Amino acid sequence: MKFGKEFASQMVPEWQAAYMNYNHLKILIKEILIFWRLQQHESTMSYQANLPLPSKRSSRKRKVSLNRAFGGLSNRHSVNNDKEDEVILVSAMQLSEENHQTVFLRSSEDAGESELAFFKRLDEELNKVISFYKTKVGEIVNEAEELSKQTNTLIALRIKAEDPDYCGSSRIFSSRFTDVIQESKTRGEGKDKQRTGSDGLVKEQEMVSTDMLNHVKINVMPETPVSSLKTAFSSSKLGLSFRKKEMREAERKLKQAFIEFHQKLHHLKSYSFLNQLAFSKIMKKYDKSTSRNASKAYLEMVEKSYLNQSEEVAKLEESVEAVFIEHFCNGNRGLGMKILRQKAKTDRHRVTFFIGCFVGLSLALVMAIILLIHVRKLLKSTEGRDQYMTNVFPLYSVFGYLVLHFLMYAGNIYFWKRYRVNYAFIFGFKPNTELGYREILLVSSGLSVLTLAAVLSNLEMDIDDHVKSYRTLTELVPLGLVILVLLIAFCPFDIIYRANRFFLITCIWHCICVPLYKVTLPDFFLADQLTSQVQLFRNLEFYICYYGWGNYKKRDSIKCRGSSIYDNISLAIAIIPYYIRHISNRFKLNRHLIFFQCLRRLLDGEDSSQAVNGLKYLSTIAAVIARTFYAQKKGLTLKLVAAFTSVVATVYNTYWDLVCDWGLLRRNSENPWLRDKLLLPHRWIYFLAMLVNVILRLAWRQTVFDFHEAPFLHRTALIALISSLEIIRRGIWNFFRLENEHLNNVGKYRAFKSVPLPFSYEDNKHL
Repeated sequence: MKFGKEFASQMVPEWQAAYMNYNHLKILIKEILIFWRLQQHESTMSYQANLPLPSKRSSRKRKVSLNRAFGGLSNRHSVNNDKEDEVILVSAMQLSEENHQTVFLRSSEDAGESELAFFKRLDEELNKVISFYKTKVGEIVNEAEELSKQTNTLIALRIKAEDPDYCGSSRIFSSRFTDVIQESKTRGEGKDKQRTGSDGLVKEQEMVSTDMLNHVKINVMPETPVSSLKTAFSSSKLGLSFRKKEMREAERKLKQAFIEFHQKLHHLKSYSFLNQLAFSKIMKKYDKSTSRNASKAYLEMVEKSYLNQSEEVAKLEESVEAVFIEHFCNGNRGLGMKILRQKAKTDRHRVTFFIGCFVGLSLALVMAIILLIHVRKLLKSTEGRDQYMTNVFPLYSVFGYLVLHFLMYAGNIYFWKRYRVNYAFIFGFKPNTELGYREILLVSSGLSVLTLAAVLSNLEMDIDDHVKSYRTLTELVPLGLVILVLLIAFCPFDIIYRANRFFLITCIWHCICVPLYKVTLPDFFLADQLTSQVQLFRNLEFYICYYGWGNYKKRDSIKCRGSSIYDNISLAIAIIPYYIRHISNRFKLNRHLIFFQCLRRLLDGEDSSQAVNGLKYLSTIAAVIARTFYAQKKGLTLKLVAAFTSVVATVYNTYWDLVCDWGLLRRNSENPWLRDKLLLPHRWIYFLAMLVNVILRLAWRQTVFDFHEAPFLHRTALIALISSLEIIRRGIWNFFRLENEHLNNVGKYRAFKSVPLPFSYEDNKHL
């Protein structure tokens, strides 16, 4: 793999703009070569036309510049006797901050202006990288100081929990962690600090008193519906009760904070190393292209810069590992390093193999079903076809909707990875637990094999005279398939991606209890998916009614279809996903979205944009209710109300999709009518996606508002087709929604989760 691609693949996606622009510098070197070749071509043509040859002075200069034995680079403070061999002067000016500048001395030669532009851009990239690195180092030093205080508090809490009557001081925390912080602060102030000890760190220990607990408040209330209600109705401050349960919760949160902090240090070390390597590669490429030996002196300047000389990150990483192993792993270094330095996830070839097997089986089963229906003429009679499409088809279409949604999600993941959208970070997956598109394809193809096999066996049993007496068994095949899928989903054993199954179940539970839980991006993202699966939930309602109250042995569901209770529940099912999404309104991460807090924010005039977002879902709910009442009672007034609410909801939802969720239609952006930054290489794709979104949203209204009449398709098949179009629309929406979220993270260089710390301090002077 070429270095440019490898360099891009190892970047932190959210920091991409802060890395050295290797590709642009390569382009500048190519421009230098092109200019030289043009000059050589002109010299050849002038010689052939018997024009005067270039002067000896310029020829000598070209010979020196192209065939020098040494680079001709010198530091401003170094002595170089051969002044004619100097090409650039490099210096680091100490103004408000370290700023590196290169002076190119051969601008009068051929291609001199191009080389001058190259070194100017090279200096800009170096200063940009160093400035970003300094900023991030300052941030992690401040975070390290906070973690130091948090760890002191936790250990004091451990002592107090074991002995509530204990009062005093103890040497409980090695000061290796705090020494690095103090050294960094002293270095930032421009002072020299004398240190003792063979490893350069003070060997004393810090005295921490348990009296500090009198000025600490704990923030580890478990997130349950009961605790959320208590928090909503109570304004009292929580204090330390020194219970072991409370301490374990604090340990869990602080342990997660250490893991996340260590990940930051790892990425920052990688950032420094990759950029230094990139500067080395680009200078060697410049030497090779221009026949100069210019890399040595410039790279010496890079090595003497803050990017290479800073030791805070390496020392903090060692200290964090030592503290983590000592206080969270009982001194087990192997366990601690396994947790902190998790191995990268690798693709398994057997996944690809099974995908091919399942896809091949699915195609074979589809062909078998088509041939069986055609040869046996199973759906020739109108009565038999209506009975099958009304009673059996909705049962199996549930799995069809799931498979299609999985396929769209697999496509999303493929393109997110291709265009470096950090979906694992955005969704908050644990390291190395996120599923790739291959794993999603494996699940969807496996589910399709199960579904198609059940359909084929059902059809076979329908026409087999030997099993007609066991009609009950035939009709229970769809129910058995549902039970099998549910058993797999809730299986407690570590098989079939347990971490991901439980993550999904947790998000679903949060959506159900949405006012009582903290709402994060995965929760409201899932709620958006649920709004596109209204027909799936209606079919699940039909499952319950068909097998609970219907005469499934004779394929008779008249008790379901003709019941007012069934119709009212169907209306509620259509409303509930939009209600959930309305309550779990899009908001900043790590904020509590308890209903009463949201209401108070709205009344206080805070975050009015989220109130506008909530109105979008309320408009859809109003449209669904109006259209349902019109379908049941008819009447001109109800028809006008249904038409008006439908138009308002469609326009409102489309506008919000394109402008707010996708961030498009910005008239004054760098890309007219799109946005300033785009990940996809072709702008026409965005305009096509907007057009498709509008068309498919109009088609989806046919299902939500119960418009489904077509002479060439059965009513149930038309509903399934329109529902599938909405799932496809949602899949397209997913890509652009997460692209916009990723670009927002990139703009703020937000590459890590904000882990809530377990303790807060009322008065820092006591700590």
